[in-house]
Amino acid sequence: MSDAGDPPILEFDPDPNAVFEPKHVVLRGERAPTRAVLCFFSQVIDRLRNEGAPVLFELQAAHGIHPVFGFDVDGEQIAVFHPGVGAALAGGFFEESIAHGCERFMAVGTAGGLAARDIGHVIVPTFAIRDEGTSYHYQPPGRSMEPTPEALEMLVATLKRHDVPFELGGTWTTDGFYRETRAKVDRRVAEGCLAVEMEASALFAIARFRDVPIAQLLTTSDDLSGEEWSGMKLIDRDDFRWSLFLLAAEAVRAL
Repeated sequence: MSDAGDPPILEFDPDPNAVFEPKHVVLRGERAPTRAVLCFFSQVIDRLRNEGAPVLFELQAAHGIHPVFGFDVDGEQIAVFHPGVGAALAGGFFEESIAHGCERFMAVGTAGGLAARDIGHVIVPTFAIRDEGTSYHYQPPGRSMEPTPEALEMLVATLKRHDVPFELGGTWTTDGFYRETRAKVDRRVAEGCLAVEMEASALFAIARFRDVPIAQLLTTSDDLSGEEWSGMKLIDRDDFRWSLFLLAAEAVRAL
């Protein structure tokens, strides 16, 4: 614990037992698949729903229900769900999926580009700058958080096996997406960040706290490297999103 008077966000408590745990809201029925993909692409979730993928269980928050679909990969069913946007919500649903019985994870989604690259550039984060609140409840205060090594290795191997061009580097995880000032962007670029998003550092911190593997696959949907924001440009590319989801599914299947 930090000294009295410090911001509460710095008061990390390593006690593994909380007053309110995921098990208190999760009703365990049939065991969930061992492997899961946290998919931030709503288009992929819609496709699974429209193609009749089975709903294995549901994750519920005040705004509504997130179904967890079953998806077959090489004869094994994996769980697929949208974890919601933002570290707190995504982290909570990640926690609940673990409580349901999922044990190995990949995440896939979009991010803003911080380097001068084409829209749709594929990035595999090797670290995430912790500019969000959730991770500080799972790990001691620090500047960055890394994916688990075994998951990162498997994701990279999968991309290489399919000759998918990608770049390794950092990502900036922030709660304040309307406070990405030019000075902050420049600082993150100097630190080696290629992208900005809202969940990675929290997911990495939770994975280490719960001792489960996870890595993340990102693609850029917009660009902040110029003088002005590009606007959202990853439009009408549902097949591209689906292909990235399949790569994440293959990687977690092999994990």
